[in-house]
Amino acid sequence: MPAKKAASKKRKKVTTKRRKVTAKKQAARKKAASKRKVTRKKAVTRKRTTGKKTARKKVTRKKVAKKKVAKKKAATKKVAKKKVAKKKAAKKKAAKKTSGKKVSKKKVAKKKAAKKVSKKKVSRKKPASKKVAKKRPAAKKKAARPRGDVLTAPIHGISPYQPQRGEEYMSDLQLEHFREILNAWKRELMFEVDRTVHHMQDEAANFPDPNDRATQESEFGLELRTRDRERKLLRKIDSALARIDDGSYGYCEETGEEIGLKRLEARPVATLCLEAQERRELAERQFRDRDDRYR
Repeated sequence: MPAKKAASKKRKKVTTKRRKVTAKKQAARKKAASKRKVTRKKAVTRKRTTGKKTARKKVTRKKVAKKKVAKKKAATKKVAKKKVAKKKAAKKKAAKKTSGKKVSKKKVAKKKAAKKVSKKKVSRKKPASKKVAKKRPAAKKKAARPRGDVLTAPIHGISPYQPQRGEEYMSDLQLEHFREILNAWKRELMFEVDRTVHHMQDEAANFPDPNDRATQESEFGLELRTRDRERKLLRKIDSALARIDDGSYGYCEETGEEIGLKRLEARPVATLCLEAQERRELAERQFRDRDDRYR
């Protein structure tokens, strides 16, 4: 009996081991089958994606080829249109030339026939007295001012002085001419001073708007600045009139040379000749630059 029990136990153990081994084998087979299914699915999806990509590539290639063909057709059409237009233009030019030649020939033939007819009429008729057509007098052109004579317009209402041959420099007539110019200039400046005074008295008002007040103050400031410059000019005019009375008017204060009538016409208050004025301006410029450096 104990031997039978041991044999049955051994059999049970062997059967359980076999069952476990078969169960393990079945599980491994299931895993392998599932892996195969997954790989098959991946391969199928890859094939599908690759097929779609190839289809897209084919479609894009077809579109590009169609576009190229359309561009080539359009280019050929444009070239053909240009050629047709050139041919039409050449035909028109040729037609115009031929028509012009025909018209010119016809005109020449008509002129010749008219000349022949006129000659025949003249030979038949008696010679008539010819009428002389009076020519209208041509309009006189305004004489252009020479570029060199700049001082041709009147200065302060006085026409420029024209010296005579052999006339002395700063004669009585010349001094009287420049005295008139200076007095007229002085009268104009004094009139402007009176005008500004009356203008400032009449229009001086306290405006409520600050913008109006600012504009009025700026206008008054500009007028006062110009009047200040004219005040300095009045001093120069008075000194020039005093020099006319002394007899030193028209001569340079530094060199004693003649200033010149043209320079005095342009600047009646001038006290220096051109060379002395240029030297003074150069010196002022140099000293001004030096002062700017050391400030």
